[in-house]
Amino acid sequence: MRHLVTVRKIDDIVPIEGADLIVVVKLDGWQCVAKKEEFKVGDLCVYFEIDSWVPHDVFPDLSKGKEPRIYEGISGQRLRTVKLRGQLSQGLALPVGMFLDRFEGSKFDEGQELSEFFFIGNDLTNFLGVVKYEPPVPAEIAGQVEGQFPIFIKKTDQERCQNIVYEIFEENKDSRYEVSMKGDGSSFTGFNRDIETGVCSRNYHLKINDDNANNTLVRMFIDSKMQQVLAEFGRNIAVQAELMGPGIQANREKFNSPKLFVFDIYDIDTASYLPPTERLDVLNQLYKLGLDSSLVSHVPILWNNVTLADLGVTNVQELLALADGPSMVHPIREGLVFKRLDGKFSFKAISNKFLLKGGD
Repeated sequence: MRHLVTVRKIDDIVPIEGADLIVVVKLDGWQCVAKKEEFKVGDLCVYFEIDSWVPHDVFPDLSKGKEPRIYEGISGQRLRTVKLRGQLSQGLALPVGMFLDRFEGSKFDEGQELSEFFFIGNDLTNFLGVVKYEPPVPAEIAGQVEGQFPIFIKKTDQERCQNIVYEIFEENKDSRYEVSMKGDGSSFTGFNRDIETGVCSRNYHLKINDDNANNTLVRMFIDSKMQQVLAEFGRNIAVQAELMGPGIQANREKFNSPKLFVFDIYDIDTASYLPPTERLDVLNQLYKLGLDSSLVSHVPILWNNVTLADLGVTNVQELLALADGPSMVHPIREGLVFKRLDGKFSFKAISNKFLLKGGD
């Protein structure tokens, strides 16, 4: 589960030229605009990441005096990447003191000191009632649901680079990566487990029946021969891909018909992702069994077997700048995905240009 609200430390405060009331505060790999003199370097804060749906009663100022919106029955607002006075602002940093009264009489307050809960990294997402905003499901992929996303498959969601700066630049500074383009589409998972095959959206296992015949995910699973091929291949795996095409997101690549771009293959028996070389080998075996390569291809690999130093990247700002390049046909891609060659560590760098243009 993504930790949308965490306790963090203010690492730096940068003045904004010509601004008397606001400054830029930096924390881990993130930065956001805050009130001047609200923080000192080293202070703890409660940080809300972008894509957080923040309840109105938690921080009413987000509504700017207007009627709050409703998402999943929660009155509030979504945090997005914005520019304020020319400065990139991602998320919301608020003083710990704003939340002390919420802990009085709460389940956290059972003879323990409040300081035990305001420590770096503590997750306050559920306590504050924050949920992740998800874009509306396009009509093309909505359909009848078999059940929740299978518990035996890991969901497709890479950690953002801003949250794991130490792991990237210290623990893995010499690691070698496959670097692929992140596509702006909708999540697809097709799987085989023992005698069962199935197809899933990001959150649900979908029914394969006549009523779902026009569902793009289901149709792609069948028309590409993936259902047939996975059953024939016989190995318990899940093929995870980005579904792109008409009616899905903004169809930034201008496809005339739906296409799948494979980015991971998950080994269900070992509960682990295949390393990049094995993933490509398995995909080639599936092609030989009849998987339709005109409908299913691999995501574009931009660099392979490279270190961050090979790419001229020494910090998170340079990493995010690298993410700002073009996609297949669009001048701004969603970002990059880095996967260590052993398949055991990965992360994503989302383009700030993409986010500022309204990308989800």
